[in-house]
Amino acid sequence: MLETLHPRDAVELAVHAQEHGFSGVMATDRFQPWTPRQGHAGFVWDVLGALGERTTGDLGPVAVPGSRMHPAVLAQASATLAAMNPGRHWLGVASGDAVDEHVTGDYWPEAPGRIARLFEAVEIVRKLFAAPAGRDVRFSGHYFRLEATRLWTVPEAAPEVLVATGGPVTARRAGRQADGLITMAAPPERLQVLLDRFAAGAREAGKDPDTMPKVVQVPVSWAPDLAQAEENVLANPPIGAARLPRSDLRSPHDVAAVARLLRAEDLAGRVLVSADLAAHAKHLQRLLDLGFDRLYVHDAGPDARAWIDAYAAEVLPALTR
Repeated sequence: MLETLHPRDAVELAVHAQEHGFSGVMATDRFQPWTPRQGHAGFVWDVLGALGERTTGDLGPVAVPGSRMHPAVLAQASATLAAMNPGRHWLGVASGDAVDEHVTGDYWPEAPGRIARLFEAVEIVRKLFAAPAGRDVRFSGHYFRLEATRLWTVPEAAPEVLVATGGPVTARRAGRQADGLITMAAPPERLQVLLDRFAAGAREAGKDPDTMPKVVQVPVSWAPDLAQAEENVLANPPIGAARLPRSDLRSPHDVAAVARLLRAEDLAGRVLVSADLAAHAKHLQRLLDLGFDRLYVHDAGPDARAWIDAYAAEVLPALTR
């Protein structure tokens, strides 16, 4: 969670996590933190580049193609990271939030426009990844233009492109147009709908959904004492998992003002808050059983090393595919 960590600390924690049984990293491309208290917003591509040298697991950014980063530049960054770390990098893309994307001063679209822009960007990225050697790509769409160009540094195999979504319509479209799905932990019945719609879209495009990556981000709050776990999650709430009207907020100060309205019950079903590590293992296993094959877990507490050590000792060994 780069909005809460100095980049050097993020790298050291990822190294510590790998040494204790975790096998990869997902990090979001942020220009600002959600709230001023979080205090950081390191550039995700620099951090993942450093992680490529210090770890051996997978490296997945969730980036936002738009006015802040044109899809062609995003494709270049992804291709370079994949070339430097063969077989380890996948590219996640999302429609984004105004707190990050408004900074260039361009128009911030309504939700349908953001989704349409996202999939237009996916088309550009995939065209650049798939272009034969020495062939230029052109594109003229509603949101983006691409004059004749190509990627000059390319990996042996193109990164998978995964679309982040929380809605069934977008999930179906992701199944048709992308290589995989990313979503946030939610009640099982809601996640099952997303997985079913994603699978339907994949089959419409002639793809096998069983072979496509399905990723879930899992926010949790663990502490040896339940009261402390509850205090931690409200002190550093996982904004992405909360039911907050956040997408159009421009300032971390505005997000913080809205987040102050959160109560622990507002996160029920989306964030596991528990001192019982067996409950954490059960929560993660339920997601695996639903059909997700990659779980990226983030704890709200201030001591990430203690959480990593606790999970390594009692949670990770309890999980089965």
